[in-house]
Amino acid sequence: MLHVNYLTVLVSAVVVFVLGYLTVLVSAVVVFVLGWLWYSPLLFFKPWMRARGLDPAAAMAGAKMPGGKLAIEFARCFVLCFVIFRFVTLLGIVRVLGAVHFGLSVWIGFPVLILVGSVLWENTPWQVAAIHAGDWLVKMLVVPIIVVLWH
Repeated sequence: MLHVNYLTVLVSAVVVFVLGYLTVLVSAVVVFVLGWLWYSPLLFFKPWMRARGLDPAAAMAGAKMPGGKLAIEFARCFVLCFVIFRFVTLLGIVRVLGAVHFGLSVWIGFPVLILVGSVLWENTPWQVAAIHAGDWLVKMLVVPIIVVLWH
């Protein structure tokens, strides 16, 4: 006769649930910070501003990031990380190399194609699209790697 310890099953389910959301939350914080660094003066702020036809010095003079925009950006990061977490989990990706392949595939299939479309049809400067594509590449690689290593 099969005996199931329902308390063990319940505790296991809660642990998996908590670890999953903790993984998503940590991933969201990481990509939020990496995105902030990507567009900061430490990395690509000046070329990004120049490619958009703006003066980086003037933009920095009045630089103030509204809290509402930061909250929305964090929510975007959280949703992105949740979706990637679900795909990585559902696809059974358990190795870092698999996470890298997944990230590259998703990066090419979605952000790159959308950005190429914006260059072709919306006259977005290719330099702006390239900077955004680099940001998306980092996100698409980091999140699945975190999921695989943590989960």
